[in-house]
Amino acid sequence: MDAPTTTALDDPLRAALDGPQAGLAVRHGAAVRYHPDVAPFLAPPCDAAEWADAAHLAGPGGVVIIRAPGPVDLPSDWTLERDLPGVQMVLPGDRPVPVAADADVVRLGTPDVDEMLALVGRTKPGPFARRTHELGTYLGIRDPLVGLAAMAGERMHVPGACEISAVCTDPAMRGHGLATRLVLAVAAGIRARGETPFLHAAADNTTAIRLYAELGFVLRAEPSFVAVRAPSRPEDS
Repeated sequence: MDAPTTTALDDPLRAALDGPQAGLAVRHGAAVRYHPDVAPFLAPPCDAAEWADAAHLAGPGGVVIIRAPGPVDLPSDWTLERDLPGVQMVLPGDRPVPVAADADVVRLGTPDVDEMLALVGRTKPGPFARRTHELGTYLGIRDPLVGLAAMAGERMHVPGACEISAVCTDPAMRGHGLATRLVLAVAAGIRARGETPFLHAAADNTTAIRLYAELGFVLRAEPSFVAVRAPSRPEDS
């Protein structure tokens, strides 16, 4: 199994956008982000010139999200919209993924986008756009009454590791272990490629963090997800 480098997990946005997911990246100068139809994430700028490049990518007054290992030193013309403390957890190579064939788990794709967006709207797991499913494998479980009842998939894909994301369950279907089944299924697929599963969660989402710990994930870092607004004035003013 190829272990991810420390750098890749410390700055997974840049590692993904410069690596396995370069085809989903949009660039201006030194700045790089996912295509806006895929995800709102921007690799953390490292200097004033890159922040200026990032303003082109965000657009006047546009909001992007940065995964930061610590406080973000914003230029004076950018605005902090939200700073969400989080945790990064990884599934070590010596931890088994106890998953068996699950006939209820289906692969989701373009024909399912409306259902996926509707579930995200009911559950608010985090940013999810019409093309987010292009980031990797998305799996779901359906119910005759509610339709798509639960979902989980892949987001940041870095060399040697892949993030599990968009874990959500319809409120009417919670308490039946659907999220556990889907997280394990996605993790098994990542492991089958010889990669390390990792994930992020809000630091105050203790229920999710406890579930992931029970599945074998261990705390690696405590980053923040910072939403920032670009300058509203035209770029040439």
